Amino acid sequence: MKLLRFFLVCAFLALSHAALAQVAATVEGVQMPAWIERNGVRSPLLPGMELKAGDTVITSGDSRAMIKLSEGSVVKLGANGQLRFVELSATEQIFKGVLEVLEGAFRFTTDVGSKNRRREVSIRAAQVTTGIRGTDVWGKAQAGNEIVCLIEGEVEVVAQGEAPVKLDKPLQFYRRVDGKTQPVGAVDPAQLDKWATMVDLQRGTGLARAGGRVTVELGRFDSRSDAVGLREEVRKAGYPAVMIPLRGAEKTTYVVHIRQLASRAEGQALAEQLRGKYGVTEPKVR
Repeated sequence: MKLLRFFLVCAFLALSHAALAQVAATVEGVQMPAWIERNGVRSPLLPGMELKAGDTVITSGDSRAMIKLSEGSVVKLGANGQLRFVELSATEQIFKGVLEVLEGAFRFTTDVGSKNRRREVSIRAAQVTTGIRGTDVWGKAQAGNEIVCLIEGEVEVVAQGEAPVKLDKPLQFYRRVDGKTQPVGAVDPAQLDKWATMVDLQRGTGLARAGGRVTVELGRFDSRSDAVGLREEVRKAGYPAVMIPLRGAEKTTYVVHIRQLASRAEGQALAEQLRGKYGVTEPKVR
């Protein structure tokens, strides 16, 4: 009886922990090709994918990524970027996150309406750490040239060995050049618009989004090995191709496709982007 009671208590504690822990971050949108690196393995980034501490999101020169945090904030990563989730955890009481931008431009926009949970979030960009306090901030990590621009709210920016710098007025920006912090300046709205476009998902580029219902068929094969070959070639290039078998009365056909395109127009754009590459000959939008 005591042993049974012990197991029941353990089961209750496990269920309670599962109820308290929540998915901390998910991929909301992808401008392909892009990747996730997890435990040393790189694979294509997929809308709806859950992100965990230790994951790194990677974009190429033509891609972008948008991440939704469970407390309502959105993180956008521009082209040629690398974003590592050093710490990432969420419960009903608190959200904790340490994000490290290894390279590229980013934007962090907080949902100010989400007040029912405490958040502790900081973003590292090269040698600079930004403490987030309910705000909208843009930044860029580049060797010898780190920038943090406040769009709305308040942030505290600090470089190792230096006193913190507070930004509390819209369009203020902090810059560190060749390891030296520059005086706080004010950015022109037109320049901010240019910076913002560096991280925004661009329409007409083959955008995939969580919940997208359009599929691009890359090829149909009688041979499973041929289908696997195409799938792996496309995935290696940063596109989340999958293979499904269609079993008929006399034979099985193997279909390779990419799902979750945001619209038919985005599907057409992706089809044209892949036509003639990686073994794709006649892609079709479904």
